[in-house]
Amino acid sequence: MTDQSLPETRAPEADAGAASDTSGGAAREGISRRRLLGTAGATGLVLGAAGGAAGYAAAPAPATPLTSLGGSEAMFHGKHQPGITSPMQAVGHLVAFDLAAGAGRREAAALLRRWSETARRLMAGEPAGSGDTGVAGDAGPSSLTVTFGFGYSFFGRTGLEARRPAALAPLPDFSADRLDASRSDGDLWVQIGADDALVAFHALRAIQRDAGKAARVRWQMNGFNRSPGATAHPMTTRNLMGQIDGTRNPKPADTDFATKVFVPQDGSPAWMAHGSYAVVRRIRMLLDDWEKLSVTAQEHVIGRRKSDGAPLSGGGETTPMDLEKTDGSGKPVVPINAHARITRPDQNGGAALLRRPFSYHDGMDADGTPDAGLLFVCWQADPLRGFVPVQRKLDRGDALSRYIRHESSGLFAVPGGAAEGEYVGQRLLEG
Repeated sequence: MTDQSLPETRAPEADAGAASDTSGGAAREGISRRRLLGTAGATGLVLGAAGGAAGYAAAPAPATPLTSLGGSEAMFHGKHQPGITSPMQAVGHLVAFDLAAGAGRREAAALLRRWSETARRLMAGEPAGSGDTGVAGDAGPSSLTVTFGFGYSFFGRTGLEARRPAALAPLPDFSADRLDASRSDGDLWVQIGADDALVAFHALRAIQRDAGKAARVRWQMNGFNRSPGATAHPMTTRNLMGQIDGTRNPKPADTDFATKVFVPQDGSPAWMAHGSYAVVRRIRMLLDDWEKLSVTAQEHVIGRRKSDGAPLSGGGETTPMDLEKTDGSGKPVVPINAHARITRPDQNGGAALLRRPFSYHDGMDADGTPDAGLLFVCWQADPLRGFVPVQRKLDRGDALSRYIRHESSGLFAVPGGAAEGEYVGQRLLEG
């Protein structure tokens, strides 16, 4: 966890190109689901009894338009993959795959080709293809994004060691780690996000089916965020500790945003141009211990007010934190070991992360302790200049460390977006 995250505003995918418009699904459906999106939002967020299922009507009769939530569409093709700068989504699935025994570069290329076509179709609100289950048949795209990445081990399995990025070197050990190897790393990584749970699940099942005999699931995790429109106005999300989480996240409007988050066009290796590196951590929150603290004590751990996310030094949520301000006894108003102080970029040599996490709850332990916390996903142009220095500093004295536990970890190279007619990773696998 860091003091950075994306607000819950809904915005177009940055630098995205136009998606392909195919007619394969429309012929089978009688009416294209994408044709319904032009009137999205006209009926508000809720439809009456006559609405909802028109996208899969057997006859080409006039259809009730999708709501604004269902009609929101992210683009598959573009400079960057979707799901990086996309607004926070209500539901997420993170899943890692290992290539099957005997599968190599050719099988991996065929798999990424299948996955890319399925992702393109589903993100456009079309059926996945032959054998589509119809789980999300009466919904629109619902801001679905599907993002693909490669783990360190992928390059050895495919004979591509010479093309493995130096930035993909395994993360160092941290003293607070309690990592489960079976839920860490992997040859391939897929991130799925959407604003509708059935749409997200439908995509997860389609991706799993497409893996066929080429790859098997290594681990899978499910997460959630607050639904768009659940608050009176767009605001930074809260985590399961009740804290506003992510005030200082880099913004796409920042002049140095691209250099912090994305590999430059002339970067190395060339196939990673416009890509990014994702660090994925399952961080369990020790909520029983946390909730025993008074609100004042919780605020001193974080360094921000719980009510509105403002720094303890005063002002509003976005007011710069005054690290020099002291109280009447001469003590810093923002404690030296406060989480928000330690994670500030100006306290870490400018290191910055684009956080895009999901919360999770996986039930209760036998003693009733909740297995809940954060599926931490952060993006950066180079993890050795982003995640690693920040986590090292947190490892040395973050007040929050008593109340969290890092239980799994992964680092993945996420190439740039696929151009029209390409699949994700084509420049690596066929270059």
